[in-house]
Amino acid sequence: MDVNGLISQYGYLALFIGCIAEGETFTLLGGVAAHEGLLHYGWVLLVAMLGGILGDTGLFFIGRYYGSAILKRFKKHQKQIARANRLIRKRPVLFVIGVRFMYGLRIVGPIIIGASKLKPQKFLALNIIGAMLWAVIFVSLGYLGGEVIAPWLHTLDRHLKQIFWVVLIFGLVWAVRIYFKRRAVREKEAE
Repeated sequence: MDVNGLISQYGYLALFIGCIAEGETFTLLGGVAAHEGLLHYGWVLLVAMLGGILGDTGLFFIGRYYGSAILKRFKKHQKQIARANRLIRKRPVLFVIGVRFMYGLRIVGPIIIGASKLKPQKFLALNIIGAMLWAVIFVSLGYLGGEVIAPWLHTLDRHLKQIFWVVLIFGLVWAVRIYFKRRAVREKEAE
């Protein structure tokens, strides 16, 4: 199993899908991969931006058409949703750009924005700016963090097969132990 080959072959696709779904972890890892020369820094930035834009835009339109019904289900969080709506009305620029940096609002934030009836053109422009900032910050952090993380990853890669065998042997020993315990219990119950 060549981890570097897998990253080089499927890294951009994994980054794109990861940025649509979640983001920060994938952008950081994309930056580390760029630091290691497995992916190109510029392409990592572009793919992260596109994934972030596409993911949040999709959630925005889900919120625009189904947001009210979705948000009503969060009965315990109605105060926070109302507060978010007030912020969107008062400071849409800061809220739309900043939502991808707010813990806990990364997924539901664009749905709330869509349900607030903010104009799609305004959202798309601000979403692009936010995605650009977000990608540059997190990919760069991963790239700079690669200086610290890379030696650890090289060590892990070198020892991956040994770790796999140790875990496999440990799992087999554990399974055999459970098998003999259950067998002893069945024999006692049969007596």
